[in-house]
Amino acid sequence: MEDVQVKKVKNQEEKIFTAEDVKRHPMVRATVGKADEVLGIIGYTEHGMRHTSLVSNIAYNILKRLGRNEKRSQLAAIAGIMHDIGNVVNRDYHAQTSALMAQTILHDMGMPHEDILEVMAAIGNHDEKDGYPVSDVSAALILADKSDVHTSRVRDPHSVSSDIHDRVNYAAKSTFLRVNEKQKTITLEIKIDPKVSSVMEYFEIFLSRMVVCRRAAEFLGMRFQLLINDHKLL
Repeated sequence: MEDVQVKKVKNQEEKIFTAEDVKRHPMVRATVGKADEVLGIIGYTEHGMRHTSLVSNIAYNILKRLGRNEKRSQLAAIAGIMHDIGNVVNRDYHAQTSALMAQTILHDMGMPHEDILEVMAAIGNHDEKDGYPVSDVSAALILADKSDVHTSRVRDPHSVSSDIHDRVNYAAKSTFLRVNEKQKTITLEIKIDPKVSSVMEYFEIFLSRMVVCRRAAEFLGMRFQLLINDHKLL
C-alpha cells in the first residue's frame, strides 16, 4: 500500500502542464478575449487568441530547437498564452499585471510554485520598455512576441493611412522566425510590401523591439539577425 502511495505522489510530481491545459482554462480564454477587446477599443492591433497561440507555439519551438526538454519548452509556451492578459486592466505595465494574474490562475491549476515563478518572470519581462531576458523561457517569449508582425493583426484596413503601427503590420505579408542551432543564429525574416510601408517605418516603430530581441538571442547563446525582403539589415 505504501509503495502505491509513493508511486502516485511521484507521478503527480512529474506531471507536465502544457499550453493546451492553460488555454482550456475558462478564465484564461475569457481574459485573453476581454483584453483583446479592450485593446481594440483604444486602437491597438490584435492581441487575442490568434496572437497568443502563435507566440506560444513559436516560444515552444525555439526552446525545442535549442535542445531544451519538454517541461522547459512548455513553460515558454504557457507564458506565451498568458503574456498579454494584463491588458484587460490597463495597457501600461501590462507585463507585470499579466504576471500577477497568471500566478493566480496557475496556482488554481495546481502548477508547482517554482514553475509558476518561471512563467511569472518571463511574462513580467517580455515588454521592450522595461523588460530584460532573465531566463531561457523569458528569452524565448521575447523573441516569439516581437516576431508577430503581420497583416492579419490589423483590425481595420482603413486605419492604415493614418496609423503607422497598422500600416507596418498591414505591409508585412509574411513573417518567419528561423532558428539555426548549427550556425547559432535566430533570424527574423519578413516580407514587406513597399507600396504600403517602407522599411524605414518598420525601424521607426520597432527598433526597440529589435534591440530586446538581440539581447534575448544573446542570452540563449545565439546571434539575432533581421532579414527584410531578403536583405540582411541586422
